Amino acid sequence: MSSWTRLTSMSLVFVLLAIASNVRADRGDKSVRGGATTIVTGGTGAPSFVPVKTTLAFNARNGTGRFECLAVAPSASAGTPGSGNFDTNVMYVTGQITSVEIQGTTATLKGIATVTGVGAGVDVPFTAVSETGGPGTRFVLEISGLTFDEILLDGEIRF
Repeated sequence: MSSWTRLTSMSLVFVLLAIASNVRADRGDKSVRGGATTIVTGGTGAPSFVPVKTTLAFNARNGTGRFECLAVAPSASAGTPGSGNFDTNVMYVTGQITSVEIQGTTATLKGIATVTGVGAGVDVPFTAVSETGGPGTRFVLEISGLTFDEILLDGEIRF
């Protein structure tokens, strides 16, 4: 068998595997799960830049599941005693994931949530976009007209 024939045969195998994995994903066999502590890049933003940490957890299979996110911030001003204690509930999001789209190493979750604190409301649509991975992984939540660009400090997101 010539090198060209082997290369062509291997290429065909890779193409068929890619098509098969896409067909599987199109059937709805999508599983996404994660649990992590994150930090919101830029915190609350200008002018105060108060840091914000979140605890998030989600699990979806075949396009449906649950999403939870609790955001906390310190009640003390930066540089004062207690400013490193994340003791104030800023926002809580609890909701239903209604769709999942996976493309390569990125998953997009969409759903409806109840939000308390910042952006409070009922039946609020949300979109969460995540990379797969552990610490350092990016996670972006869009809800109530707000965007939270987060970095995982610990935990893992898998799909």
